[in-house]
Amino acid sequence: MILVMDIGNTNLKIGVYNGDELVATWRISTEYTRTADEYGMVLYDLLATKNVSFSDVSGIIISSVAPSLNYTIEHMCFYYTGIKPIIVDSETATGLKIGYDNPSELGSDRIVDATAGYHLYGGPVIVIDFGSATTFNGVSADGEYIGGAIAPGIKTATESLVMTAAKLPRIELTKPESVIGTNTKSCMQSGTVYGYTGLVDYIVKKMKKDKRLTGAKVIATGGLSELIDNSENIIDKIDRALAIKGLKIIYDLCEKSVR
Repeated sequence: MILVMDIGNTNLKIGVYNGDELVATWRISTEYTRTADEYGMVLYDLLATKNVSFSDVSGIIISSVAPSLNYTIEHMCFYYTGIKPIIVDSETATGLKIGYDNPSELGSDRIVDATAGYHLYGGPVIVIDFGSATTFNGVSADGEYIGGAIAPGIKTATESLVMTAAKLPRIELTKPESVIGTNTKSCMQSGTVYGYTGLVDYIVKKMKKDKRLTGAKVIATGGLSELIDNSENIIDKIDRALAIKGLKIIYDLCEKSVR
């Protein structure tokens, strides 16, 4: 079985594959103070719910945007499974050509999203990931990662607003019925949800004006992707497991490259 791990700033997403079948996925909080043993025991318990043990794992691949956790997670993987994980970076086999000014600056989360978007949905494609940051990633028809955009995440922006404006309360991130709020809570929800809908609409339209992305499919992922008002069909498909799928695609490509 193949273990895939996507380490984000807020959540650590885990998937287990048996061949090409995704057996299970889990999402746990990214905790920087946890030790390798603590992460190991959490993973042990999660795997046990699907009758999977560490000895069943034959390969591991990791994407991370939390460098301070990398050693802990790598150590945990090796200590409990005896396997040195593949760590995704700009030099990892993805089937994409990275057309970034400095490929080493490109986050592994964006590489994984772009790889999954291209291999699963074809190119040209624009992949939007709604996480701690909202990232836009463009891949041309011939598989070139051409760049994109990074904006504050929906939750990140809301928390910043609450921390900066003393009288504004924390709110539940839900889509209000109307863009015109009639109280502080609904006004904040409207500004957040519909504001980000406008941001997505504008950036996608501008990206599609690039001839390499003309007619691009738009794929969204991330825990907050379903908040966006898609009544005008800005987004073609929401795939919340996109990163997990992308990691398995990259793992398979890496295995082929060493045969």
